[in-house]
Parts: sequence; C-alpha cells; structure tokens
Amino acid sequence: MRIYANQLAQQLSRGLEPFYMVFGDEPFQVDECIRHIRQNARQQGFDEVIKLTAGAQFDWQELDGHYHSLSLFSSRTLIELDLNGQKPAKTGAEHLKRCAQGVNPDCIIVIRGMKASQDVQRSAWFKALDKEGIFVPCYPLTGNHLRRWLDNHCQRLGLNLEGDAKQVLLDTTEGNLLACHQELEKLALLYANKAIDGRTLTGMLLNQNKFDIFDLANAVLGGEGDKAMQVLARLQNDNTEPTAIAWALGKEAQQLLTLAELRHQGQDFNSACKKLGIWKNQQPLYQRALQRLDLARIEQLCDLLSDFDSQFKSGKLSSPYPMLAHISMSFCRTLPFSAPIFSE
Repeated sequence: MRIYANQLAQQLSRGLEPFYMVFGDEPFQVDECIRHIRQNARQQGFDEVIKLTAGAQFDWQELDGHYHSLSLFSSRTLIELDLNGQKPAKTGAEHLKRCAQGVNPDCIIVIRGMKASQDVQRSAWFKALDKEGIFVPCYPLTGNHLRRWLDNHCQRLGLNLEGDAKQVLLDTTEGNLLACHQELEKLALLYANKAIDGRTLTGMLLNQNKFDIFDLANAVLGGEGDKAMQVLARLQNDNTEPTAIAWALGKEAQQLLTLAELRHQGQDFNSACKKLGIWKNQQPLYQRALQRLDLARIEQLCDLLSDFDSQFKSGKLSSPYPMLAHISMSFCRTLPFSAPIFSE
C-alpha cells in the first residue's frame, strides 16, 4: 500500500506492517521516515536492529538468515536493508519475494532505495512486498507542500517565524530539506519562544560561512579538487554525519552511471537529463564530470562508496574522512576524451 511521508506517523499509530519500502531522492525525508519506523518498532519490542547494505558482493542468504532465524538477543528484530542505489537483480528479487511469501511476525524489514521507477514498481518482488506492507515514496517538496513541511517543523521546534522569515529561509536553502532543518535547529537554540522576522533571519544567515554536502557534490562534479577538500574539512569541523556525505557523493555517482548508460543506449544529453530530473543549472556540472570520467571510472567510484558504507556501518572505519577525501578526489581526476560523451 502506498502512503506519503506526511501520512506515515498516522499509519504507524495504527500498528506496524511487516515491510516498509522507503524510496526517493530526497534524503532528509527518507531518513526521517526510517527514524520514525525505527522508533515505533522499538516501542513495540523490536529491540534488535540489523543494518545490511546490498552492495556488489552482498550475499542475499544473509538476509534470509536474519529474517527466518530467531535472534540470540531479542525475540523481535528490525532489519534495515539499503539497496545502495541499485536494483536487487534476479537473486535479490527472489529472496525478497521469499520473505513476502513467508511473513515473520517477529521481524520487520525496512528497505531504503532511490526513486522507485515504474519498472521497479511493476516488478514481482516490489508487488509482493507492497501487498504485505507499505511503500513510502519521498519526493522533493515544492510550493505548498514545502511550506506545510516548514510549518510543521517550526511548530515541533517551538519556532515563531514572522512576516517574510519563512520565505527568506526557503529561498536561502533552495528546497534542501537537510539544510533547512539544520537552520531550524540552530534557530531553536538561539531564539526559542522568540519572534524572528525576515530581517533578523537574513542577518544571521549572511553571517554564516555556509558549506553543506551539496556544495561538496557540486565541487566534485565540477572537478574542483581544492574546493572539495575545503568543503570537506569544514564539514568535518562541523561534525557532519559521514553517512550523509557519502549519500550525497553516492547520489552523484549513480546519476553519472545512469547518464553514461543512457549514452550507450543512444540518448542525447538533454533527453537523459530530463529523464533523470536534473535541473538546467546543474547540467553543465554533469557534462564536465562526464568529460573526465569514463564508465569504468564511474563504476569504480560506486564500488568505493559501497566499500565505505560497508566498512563504516560495520565499525571497521574509525576515521571515515580520509576515505571520503579519497573518494572526492577520485571524482575530480581528469581522463582525456577524444570526443564529448554526449552528442547535442
């Protein structure tokens, strides 16, 4: 059953489902939905959380083992499966269908993925899970939807944004929910229970030397290695969650991989960008990246990000930022091309 992110809390109040598929290109909403599911599951006795990432070397038998076996530490288990920007392929699809056909009442599977295209939604594994559980698509918010999202978070944080303050914040963060939420949390600390007008908010925002994960993404796409390292250093100083940085880099690697594959299918650059929903002002960055990186290099980037995710989540990576720096610089290295990747 399909529900939207703003309906999830109400659905969870009625009880938990055996499967949740939280898919979308909007990371803050995806993270927030998964966090709500995890919190509700914990309240209902799902005390053990197992995190799996379906990378290139993932053994799907591991999912079966966790799903169909009793836990040594808890009678009820929550499995968070990150598809890592990929489709589950034939083997993974069979394992997911098997889970749907034999529902374990003491286990919940939460699947995280990128935007679920129509071919994904028509697949047998997706339909099987959707029949038994919940599908939550997370779309970028615009217009009234974005405004309502802001109103809800202001109310939750006890913020009073007056006059044009809300519009100032929305214009500044340009639809980036993670950046907007970070600003709201800062405001809650500085101006709790105080009225904030547009002028006050503008002054505060202008005084910040603002870097975020999307600045890093733009820098690596543009091949600006020095800027990428500057932004990454600032993110480290601000204690930005490494998984959020890796997500941003992974999203760009996946976009580049899809663009390169569409090129091999004969699509021109503009059509490919339109299909992927890449904005006009971002397209020159992707063109520059594709002139540096061939398909093999992009696949290597995806493998590096998969390795990072696996090592970080398993606790094997005590210092994640050097590896993030290596991945960022791998985006920026130049490869000679005799002709553009795409014909206009």
